[in-house]
Amino acid sequence: MNINDDILQAVYRVIIDRKNQPAENSYTASLMHKGIDKILKKVGEEATEVIIASKDGKLDEIVYETADLFFHLLVMLGYHDIPVEDVYDELRRRFGTSGIEEKASRH
Repeated sequence: MNINDDILQAVYRVIIDRKNQPAENSYTASLMHKGIDKILKKVGEEATEVIIASKDGKLDEIVYETADLFFHLLVMLGYHDIPVEDVYDELRRRFGTSGIEEKASRH
């Protein structure tokens, strides 16, 4: 990985590699093997930890736990073969639009 790479894309590529070529000592491969319920449990746990860190105002923990949450969300996307770029595209589509308007436009 080059320092100039998009870090989320770089991590996602590793996740997909672990999914397609699982190694015994890979945390990501073990999550993929355990399935979506385990992955979603980790997403929920990490989201809760972000909330607690934020509520406590612990800035270092907020960063650390947010990184964990991002990672587990990337694992979830990888499980479903949804490229990170699809999420970026959705954010680009929404950019510059009122959140209220965007939400109202959904059917």
